[in-house]
Amino acid sequence: MFDAAPRKLVEVKGLKMYFPITAGIFRRKVGDVKAVDDVSFDILEGETLGLVGESGCGKSTCGRAILRLYDPTEGEVWIGGENIAMAEAADLRRLRPAMQMVFQDPQASLNPRMTVADIIGEPLEEHTKLTRDEKLARVYELMDAVGLNRAFANRYPHAFSGGQRQRIGIARALALNPKFIVCDEPIAALDVSIQAQVVNLLEELQDKFGLTYLFISHDLSMVRHIADRVAVMYLGRIVELAPRDQLFDRPLHPYTEALLSAVPEADPETEANRQRIILKGDVPSPANPPKGCNFCTRCPKVFDLCQRVKPVLREIEPGRHVACHLYETQKETARAGAAPEARKSTQQGEQHET
Repeated sequence: MFDAAPRKLVEVKGLKMYFPITAGIFRRKVGDVKAVDDVSFDILEGETLGLVGESGCGKSTCGRAILRLYDPTEGEVWIGGENIAMAEAADLRRLRPAMQMVFQDPQASLNPRMTVADIIGEPLEEHTKLTRDEKLARVYELMDAVGLNRAFANRYPHAFSGGQRQRIGIARALALNPKFIVCDEPIAALDVSIQAQVVNLLEELQDKFGLTYLFISHDLSMVRHIADRVAVMYLGRIVELAPRDQLFDRPLHPYTEALLSAVPEADPETEANRQRIILKGDVPSPANPPKGCNFCTRCPKVFDLCQRVKPVLREIEPGRHVACHLYETQKETARAGAAPEARKSTQQGEQHET
């Protein structure tokens, strides 16, 4: 018997998250900051999708909008067959246990006046009817799962290191047995020596509990380690989406090429001989993005169409999606070149039949 193909757990369709700009005495709206601008992707059950891009590109805002920590301006977000983007408050509360988040700064995301047991047990207090003993047993179980000593249950967050605080945050996220977790740069605030431990813990928990991750990061080497597929974001839009190995071995979008060229190589000889792609200019403001492609002001391969029309994220190869006019032009050229050959073979066939 063949195993059934994994189903889509998360479907994001045309997601937009605009923040209004107001001015004047009456605070009239004069524009929008387009933090997330028409983003679409799917995440399969048990998969880790890496979302990468430079600071300010909209990665964290996208993750928060997916979980309805922000109310999206437009678009649909389906998690486990439920439309999160349009859910009423009562329905959203019912759906909360299935989707959780691990935040970037473990110190800022933990209440300094609550003990570890209270922090991890708070979701159980809000969403379950367990007795006090059952809650404590569950807290101990979660502490064991993330590698925290049970003896620390009555300590406060300030008594822990950064890595231990992030483990507390992960335990809290696991409390209600979620299906989907958004990891918003969970290792960015940690020492390099601790980062690998936290990422390995996330992988172990994924295997143990069948979790699905959206892993947001600007650390490309760590994304290469943990992700199954990678989405590259620039100025609020996804420019490339592909399986991890294909994207790192052969990036298609000019921005992805530049981004990967900045990743240091472990081999000194390779590092010395490789050429970095240095982008000129600054990232445009999300309040006033370019008329055409968002990357056209810095792209080394820009041409006239890029400055007039926004490219659409299209499937160029099986499983590989790119938003770039270069590949649309190549496809049209290939199609135009194939057309005369097709006509010629048809004519030969007709003559043969005659």
